[in-house]
Amino acid sequence: MTSPQIREYDVAISGASIAGCTAAALLARAGARVALLERRSSPEAHKVLCTHYLQPCAYQVLDDLGITPLLRDAGAIANQARWYTRWGWIEPRPGRDGAPLVHGYNVRRSTLDPLLRSYAADQPGVDLLAGHTVTGLLREGSRTAGVRTTSDEGEQEIRARLVVGADGKDSAVAKLAGVRERTHKNNRFSYFAHFRGVRMAREESHCWFLDPDVAYAMPNDDGVTVIAVIPDKKRLPAFRADLEGSFLDFISQLPEAPDLSAAERVSKIVGTTNYPLLSRQVTAPGLALIGDAALTGDPLWGVGCGWALESAQWLATSTRAAAVSGSRAAMDQALDTYRRVHRRQLRGHQFLSADYAKARPFNPFERLMFSAAARDESMARHMHLFASRLIGPARFLNPAALGRAAAVNLRHRNA
Repeated sequence: MTSPQIREYDVAISGASIAGCTAAALLARAGARVALLERRSSPEAHKVLCTHYLQPCAYQVLDDLGITPLLRDAGAIANQARWYTRWGWIEPRPGRDGAPLVHGYNVRRSTLDPLLRSYAADQPGVDLLAGHTVTGLLREGSRTAGVRTTSDEGEQEIRARLVVGADGKDSAVAKLAGVRERTHKNNRFSYFAHFRGVRMAREESHCWFLDPDVAYAMPNDDGVTVIAVIPDKKRLPAFRADLEGSFLDFISQLPEAPDLSAAERVSKIVGTTNYPLLSRQVTAPGLALIGDAALTGDPLWGVGCGWALESAQWLATSTRAAAVSGSRAAMDQALDTYRRVHRRQLRGHQFLSADYAKARPFNPFERLMFSAAARDESMARHMHLFASRLIGPARFLNPAALGRAAAVNLRHRNA
């Protein structure tokens, strides 16, 4: 029996998708030697079950990476959005100063994933190891010191002072490390399909809050529109009995429904009937989790891609010096910084998402804010900031904002 090949790196990242490629590129740019491991061999591999929505909160990450020109060249659509509520449409627009609203991009993962993977692999210091599956972790005492992999080349040991799990909600790295996790039940299910030739009232992203059911339609690259339905699980038996009929019937009943009469469906109807929200311990000695491996949000909000980009940047910013210096004490301190940033930025959002995933009706605060945003331009812009994850729950529901919302609704009632 031959001994496994041993390779040395500063950082080993499991998962060459959005989070992993972003972290690899940024860490290599700082001088780190990075092994970027991907279990799939095909350079065109991509995630299918996804909202394909890059939140405006991630625009700065994309710009820092330098890939916004590549995205535009690939046909990515700037994602201005409008949201339907029982009080009318929320339609954020620029304020009196004329400054445009911050946007992200709608781009299919079949376009985005290969683009990002190729970009990361081209960075000096990154070795993309496709077809490598992580089968174990190397340990030095209680510290993670690398990974074991298997591929067509046989078994390998990849030693690194930092191991990063960027391998999704079913993260093998997280399971092998035995990190703590918390699961939140999701009482909605979701189905997605891609159409070409959809006609809509406006050429922008649409989301329907039907309280408690939700749907959206998002124009993407190459003339494709992603349409999703996210109903209460009470509707699941009907969808199981007739998936296509139930899907199309749901869409047809939406206010200002997308016109599919001349559209061509260019994908299967795919989805999931059980998609719990996960919150994991994001660090351990010598180890960090990013993207869905760290925190899996509700697909209803389209936050997964944006948070993958942001968490990768937070990790790279926190650990880049320690990854190159080789100091374990420095790495421990850097990982603690990343843990605190991740918690501060995303804990409140995940708390609200997990609560709304119960498929309950809007609570009084939500009714107040959504109704005011449908009636007032400044409140619509405030809603845009929160829905785009540019501000957190504390700023969204601050006393001044609640007061403005109450005043808007009072004026509306008096009128």
